[in-house]
Amino acid sequence: MGRNGVHLVREWPDEPQVRAWLTTPHDDLVREEAEAHGHDGVATFGQQHGPFRRYRRTVTERDGTLREETDFAVVIPWFHWLFGPLIRRSIARRAPHIADAQPGWAPPDRLDQRQVRVLGLLAAASLLTAFVNTLFTQTVSFAGDDFGVGDWGRGVAGTIVRIGILFGLPAALLADRIGRRRVVVSLAWAAPIIASLGALAPNFPLLVATQTLGRPLGLALDLLIAVIAAEEMPRGSRAYAISLMAMANGLGAGVAVIALPLADIGESGWRWVYVLGLVWLLVARDLARHLPETKRFEWHRADQSATPVPKLQRRRLGIQMAVAFFGNMLLSPASFFQNTFLKDERGFSAGMVSLFTIVTATPAVIGLVIGGRVADRSGRRRLAVICAPTGALLIALSFSFSGPLMWWSAIFGAIIAATSYPPLAVYRTELFPTGNRGRASYLILASALVGGSLSLLLTGAIVDGGTSYGPVMLALVGGPVVVALIVAVTYPETARRELEELNPEDHTLPIERDNSVE
Repeated sequence: MGRNGVHLVREWPDEPQVRAWLTTPHDDLVREEAEAHGHDGVATFGQQHGPFRRYRRTVTERDGTLREETDFAVVIPWFHWLFGPLIRRSIARRAPHIADAQPGWAPPDRLDQRQVRVLGLLAAASLLTAFVNTLFTQTVSFAGDDFGVGDWGRGVAGTIVRIGILFGLPAALLADRIGRRRVVVSLAWAAPIIASLGALAPNFPLLVATQTLGRPLGLALDLLIAVIAAEEMPRGSRAYAISLMAMANGLGAGVAVIALPLADIGESGWRWVYVLGLVWLLVARDLARHLPETKRFEWHRADQSATPVPKLQRRRLGIQMAVAFFGNMLLSPASFFQNTFLKDERGFSAGMVSLFTIVTATPAVIGLVIGGRVADRSGRRRLAVICAPTGALLIALSFSFSGPLMWWSAIFGAIIAATSYPPLAVYRTELFPTGNRGRASYLILASALVGGSLSLLLTGAIVDGGTSYGPVMLALVGGPVVVALIVAVTYPETARRELEELNPEDHTLPIERDNSVE
C-alpha cells in the first residue's frame, strides 16, 4: 500500500443479503456515512470518523453482479510499511458473515487522522530514545575493556549516568509550563547529538560525561512521549499506545544491539555504535515539522487562569515512586550486566552477545501486544500483579542457567515481564492532572533510576568480590515481588476511564468521546 493510496475492487453476487450488507454503512476501522443512495442500487460511502486521509466506498450494479470499489489513503509516519498492509488486508477481508469490529492488531478504539499521525511520530521518537538510552549499556563492557575499567568501575559509571537524570528536570517542568511539543522537539535534536559525542571520548570519564548528559535527555524525551500518548489517545486505548511505544522502543534498542558487532572491529570499534546515533536526527526533523501540541495541554493553558494548577497528590505520587523504585531493582542490573555476564561467564563474542540479545528480547513483543490489549479491555491491576514477579524470576534464573535453559528462561522471562509493562507504565500518566503530569512522570522516572542505580552499585560490588551473577539476580527478585504487593493493595483500576474522571481537577476540559467500536 503506497502513500498515494489503494484502490480495491471486489465483485459480489446480487443476492438480498449481500446487497443489504454492501449498501449499509460499515463501522470498523472507519465509521462510514452515506453520500449517495440511488434507486438503481448504487451507494457511495465516505468517512464519518476514522484514520484515513481519503476514503470512499462505491457500490454499483453491473450485469447481475454488485461491484464494490474502495479507495483509501492513510498516512502513518515511519511505520506505514508495517500498518499499511494490515489496513489493506482488513478492508479486503470484509464480508457479510464477519461482524464489523476493530481488527485484532488495532487499538480497541477507532483512531482519527490526527491520532494516527501523532502515534506514528511518537513511535518514531521512541526509536530515538531507546537507542540513546541503550547506547551506554550495550557498549560499556567493550569501552571498559578498551580503557581498562573493571565491573566495579562500570557499575559506578552506570550509576553516574543514571544520576544524570537531574538534567532532565528542567525539561519536565518546562513541558508543564510552555507545552509538550516545544520541549519534545528540542530534546529530539539534542539527545542524539550529545550522546554521539561519546565516539570522540579520549578516556572513560569523558565517555561517562557525554552519556551523563545525553542519556537523561533521551529519558526526559521518553517520559514526555508517554505524556503526549496519554493525552492524545482515547480512553480505551492508552495502554495500547504505551505497548506500541514500547515495541518501537525495543526496535530502537535493537538497532544498538545489531550494531554491536562493530565492537569486534578492534579495541575501539565500539565508537562506531555512537556515530550511528546521528541517524536519529531524521526523527527530530519529522517531529519539528509535524508533531502538534496536545489538545489537553492547549485546553489546560486556555483554562489555567480559571483553574490554577493543583498540587501533586503526595499519596499517589509516593505509591508510584515506590513501584518504580522496586520495579527497577532487578531490571536495571540485569540489562546493564547482561553483556558482561555473557562475555565473561559464558565466553560469548560480541556477535554472540548481539545474537543472544536479539533472540531473547524480540519475543517480548508478544508480551507487549498481550499486555496492551488485556490492560485496555480487562483491566491493568491483576495483569501487573501476576506478570511482574513471574517475569522477573525467569529473567533472574537465566543468569543461573547455561545452554538451552539460559536461552529459554530469558525468552519467557522477557515475554512475561513485557506483559506487565503496559499496565504499569500507563498508570504513570493516568493518575495526575494535565498541569503537573510531566513533573510527576519525571519524579517517578527519577525514583526508578535511583532504585536501579543502587542495584547497579550493589551488584557490581558483590560480583567484583567473587560472587557469580546468578545468586545476586535471584536476590533482587524481591523488588518485583514488592511491586506486585503495592499494586494489589493500593492501585485503582483505570481501564476505559477518562483522564478527567481520574483527575477531577481537569473537569472543565471538553473531551470528545465518540470513537469506540462496539
